[in-house]
Amino acid sequence: MTNILTITMNPALDVSTAVDEVRHTSKLRCEPMHRRAGGGGVNVARELHRLGADVLAFYTAGHSTGRMMWSLLQQEGVACHPHAISGSPRESFTILERSTGHEYRFVLPGPEITTQEWESALQEIGKLCQPQSLVVASGSLPPGVPLDFFARVAQVVQAAHGSLVVDTSGEPLRAAMEQGVFMLKPSLHELRDVTGKPLTRLYEVRDAAQDLVAKGRAQIVVVSMGEMGALLACKQGCWYAPPLHVTVHSAVGAGDSFVAGMVWALAEHESPVQAFAKGVACATATLQSLGSGLGDTAQVLELLQRVQCLADFADEPLPV
Repeated sequence: MTNILTITMNPALDVSTAVDEVRHTSKLRCEPMHRRAGGGGVNVARELHRLGADVLAFYTAGHSTGRMMWSLLQQEGVACHPHAISGSPRESFTILERSTGHEYRFVLPGPEITTQEWESALQEIGKLCQPQSLVVASGSLPPGVPLDFFARVAQVVQAAHGSLVVDTSGEPLRAAMEQGVFMLKPSLHELRDVTGKPLTRLYEVRDAAQDLVAKGRAQIVVVSMGEMGALLACKQGCWYAPPLHVTVHSAVGAGDSFVAGMVWALAEHESPVQAFAKGVACATATLQSLGSGLGDTAQVLELLQRVQCLADFADEPLPV
């Protein structure tokens, strides 16, 4: 039985490279490029596989891009379940500017998904769900897929007696919250958007996250705040994890790695706080990787020794 299922309705073929300087008009001679299968749930599955978890990646795929994604996942040893669509998955392009350390990310739109395609995807997800499994719905929704799709997934997962983790934004996040899920992982920006509050201080974020738990929107809420660290709210309380100071090479996939680290721990029946610490360690390991690369287990376990989960923490201003 597969313990963890990830869902990616808008996967991407991630291409990354670097140049000395980004200049308009000029031809920019790039360093050797790297191709990886990407998109929210796909990245979560890749990281979980690296951590030794039993995971299956469900994603939409078609044409040559879809075949290349399948080949790349096979090379990594990730078990996958591509769902055929008529369109071709999108591509994403990341450029690292060596002279400044700035990262430029270009994300193309996803393919148009027909009603028949997304309805059949939902049915297939229902067949793949197992009792007591953790299901991760992550990333954006491509054109044609209804904005309440993840809320519909929540209904399917609940009917199968599984637990749904949602990492998305905007209306899809709002709809999932209304349905109620096991875990939500918004960024600070995403939490501001769905709550309609400025959330300019750490205690305001704490209160907003605790309110979602109290209202039954999720049993666990984790808010990633970039250079300000992360915050966990659940029925047992609230914890803050200050950021670990490391050399950042790329932010691509860090949020997905955070989810993977938490799901890895939760699948082993660890506490929300233990899972939170592993999420921080996984995200930090990925920050140290190039392009859309991910951290490995050795990095994660080393960083885990440095993670602090503070139940007693001071209020701090947050960047707007």
